[in-house]
Amino acid sequence: MSDNVHLDPTVDLFAGSVAGWSGSYVSTETDMLKHKWFRHCWAHSWLSIRHRTAVKVRLQNPEVASRYRSVFHAFSTIIREERVRGLFRGISSPLLTTAPLNGVVFASYRFFLKLQLEDAKAQPTLFQVTLAGVGCGLLASIVTSPTELIKIQQQSIIIPAKGVAPSVRDVALEILRRRGLKGFYRGFFPTAIRETGFGAYFGVYEATLMYFSSPSEPLPHSPQDRSPLLSEAAQPPSHTKPRSHSYPVLLLAGGLAGAMSWIVTFPFDVIKTRVQSTLSPGSDNPYRNTLSTIVHSYRQEGLRVFFHGLTPTLIRAIPVNMVTFATFETIVQALS
Repeated sequence: MSDNVHLDPTVDLFAGSVAGWSGSYVSTETDMLKHKWFRHCWAHSWLSIRHRTAVKVRLQNPEVASRYRSVFHAFSTIIREERVRGLFRGISSPLLTTAPLNGVVFASYRFFLKLQLEDAKAQPTLFQVTLAGVGCGLLASIVTSPTELIKIQQQSIIIPAKGVAPSVRDVALEILRRRGLKGFYRGFFPTAIRETGFGAYFGVYEATLMYFSSPSEPLPHSPQDRSPLLSEAAQPPSHTKPRSHSYPVLLLAGGLAGAMSWIVTFPFDVIKTRVQSTLSPGSDNPYRNTLSTIVHSYRQEGLRVFFHGLTPTLIRAIPVNMVTFATFETIVQALS
């Protein structure tokens, strides 16, 4: 990387963290509104699934999935047997890391992008954008793998309404006792593959901004016209200020990016959940590793098993990532 390439990880980290908080807030508010408006409606059960709630994990976990006939049945059964708190058990570990991890993702994305450029004025290609996204996703999996393992272990346990659910500490100590420190990275490979979806995430986002740039204006990756995600990769002349895209375009790009990142890697989310739902590496466990999980799941349930929960996940991902990208762009523009 050229010495002329300007890096400002502090701004990226701060903007990414705030964007992560904003996305979490939208996600939480959407849940609250659904509880008020769809309390007795099947749509409530369908829309309330998110990648951090127990319904999706239960449906993907073969050890307990047979208890539920459908999304609605899973939702209503958990409410009846475990009350509302059963839906959100296990979200504390990923929720606490969402904002700072989002900051790391955005900061490392720009770092990996600039690492590929020959000099500070080089224009990143969409391939380089995608490659940088893959890199930051692999880096993020170091944190997401153990936190999601703890979450899945918590959410896979069926606790009666008056029972006491194991805490994050209890689950972490049990993993440490049974598997040692390496046990926290059970399911790391499918987690890392899933996180490579950040390549599609950033690639689709930048491609959408490029598509909606006016033909009469400079190309979106030129110094005069690029998103803040790319604006630091090649510094504009001192008399030129980077142009911001309109908020409708930013929101659309963010929504498409969020949806595509899940579509291309969702089967590995199912595989990851199945691997992490058990801690036994023994040969008698069909979910002992990634390959055995793929083979056994396909033989038992067919190809469709790898897409369980995709539709509600997309419904959740679109508004959250619309807000996440718009927030990040706004903060970086303001601090530049």
